[in-house]
Amino acid sequence: MDRGTQFLESGHRWGRTLAEDVTPTPRYDPNADLRWLLLRPWVLVSRLIVVLWRLAGLGLRLAVQSSSTDARVQQRLARAILETLNDLGPCFIKVGQALSTRPDLVRRDWLEELARLQDDLPPFPHKVALALIEAELGAPAHQLYEEFPDYPMAAASLGQVYRARLSEGHWVAVKVQRPDLPFILRRDLVIIRSLAVLAAPFLPLNLGFGLGAIIDEFGSTLFEEIDYRREADNAERFASLFQDHPEVTVPAVVRNLSSRRVLTTSWINGTKLQSRRELEAHHLDPAALIRTGVIAGLQQLLEFGYFHADPHPGNLFALPGKTNGLGHVAYVDFGMMDSLSDADRLTLTGAVVHLINRDFDALARDFVALGFLNPSTPLGPIVPALEQVLGGALGENVGSFNFKAITDRFSELMYDYPFRVPARFALIIRAVVSQEGLAMRLDPDFRIIRVAYPYVAKRLLAGDTAEMREKLLEVIFDREGRLRVERLENLLAVVENGSASTDLLPVARDGLRLLLGKEGTSLRQRLLLSLVSHDRLHTDDLQALLGLMRRTFSARKLATGLLARLNPLAA
Repeated sequence: MDRGTQFLESGHRWGRTLAEDVTPTPRYDPNADLRWLLLRPWVLVSRLIVVLWRLAGLGLRLAVQSSSTDARVQQRLARAILETLNDLGPCFIKVGQALSTRPDLVRRDWLEELARLQDDLPPFPHKVALALIEAELGAPAHQLYEEFPDYPMAAASLGQVYRARLSEGHWVAVKVQRPDLPFILRRDLVIIRSLAVLAAPFLPLNLGFGLGAIIDEFGSTLFEEIDYRREADNAERFASLFQDHPEVTVPAVVRNLSSRRVLTTSWINGTKLQSRRELEAHHLDPAALIRTGVIAGLQQLLEFGYFHADPHPGNLFALPGKTNGLGHVAYVDFGMMDSLSDADRLTLTGAVVHLINRDFDALARDFVALGFLNPSTPLGPIVPALEQVLGGALGENVGSFNFKAITDRFSELMYDYPFRVPARFALIIRAVVSQEGLAMRLDPDFRIIRVAYPYVAKRLLAGDTAEMREKLLEVIFDREGRLRVERLENLLAVVENGSASTDLLPVARDGLRLLLGKEGTSLRQRLLLSLVSHDRLHTDDLQALLGLMRRTFSARKLATGLLARLNPLAA
């Protein structure tokens, strides 16, 4: 696909630009919405009867069976919850999806079933979609588009998507929102919030903080998601972050054919990342695509601080081609996005290193900094618990780490210790679990940390930003200022073993640039002080450091990497 998408520069006779759309944005306001629904008792009573009727049977089963220790009973309960939420419609489906990413709220043995919730509903009438397009864009669909189909390609809980063609011959995706969606969501959110607050004391949930606040967080995010003008902005911001990464494609927004309830973007002609067999049938490399998806996700979280929060198989497409060993991937659906502060990005980077280095004291402090633990919480009992839960999951090597298993174990830990998931991390957990689940669908043996740790290690060793240089000093020097050669060796080892290439020249180049350049002043000073501390030269540290450099950057290894770069077949 042409990343320039020059066809978007051309004008259309019909349609108004997205920027000119001044339709008020629906917003979530729990107090105002409650007053609004109370003033419409006919709406409240009729919907409440339906909801209570469907929930009554489920609630009775939960009351009788939720304390059962039989795994099959819990699985049937989880399936009943899934079916009930599906039947109650879009808002309840979204609630289930949100709960499926909250191990601090929901029993561990229910999470897997809830995670199966899909935005897959029957389409709404085609005539309704056509009427909405004309109302939003100012002209009938057959005048706005050269060709417009009679049925959607896909239908979800919040809208449906058509594949249309512009007069220039370019194919586009037209997403049309379900009718009266703000009304439906507003009505159901009031009911959900009221019932949740009333039922909270009787639910088998570890709330951590008010359930009403969680619903409010969810409602605000949901109302942002149904404003397609915001999604258009999100898509263009996401595209700008990856503009220098040809392995990542983002559909371009057709601004003058988009509005609050209609979104037109360039069509992605790719293969969904759902089946390894299907990818291979299209001569696509699943391993290369997995690496691209994971590295792109890490870049979003740890470099850009702006991420796609819903990378499920329906939102990621494989495209032909490779760039530097990475497969080409296209992202779609930018309704659910979120940002991460610079402080959280740096702390998360450090937490990855602390986890792999089994530094659980530092990891406990990371949890405090990130808000998973209250600053007043004594860390003494927490550190052994972290080591038991996370250390056991890590095993003896990085490859055994499984993020989904960690979230499952944490759901147990949170019942015994004062952990909670901060609101700002709910979507991050969703994104990481979805990313790992997608990768494991294509490769059951995949472990996200096999890609994550080499990525973090390379960034640390390169020291390309001030925050990375600061974190590198923290990792390779102890509190007394002594050099921890084993930590440096660990970083180099995972870069070498975790890389898809044997070429160590970039690592050596970046390391020398850091050590000899002006940015490496603090590193050189710390290194010198470490080697001559306490009025004596630590020859053992010096010898260990020189030995590590000789082993890692031997002439044979560098020559092999150079040969592989010049002639891949010769390596």
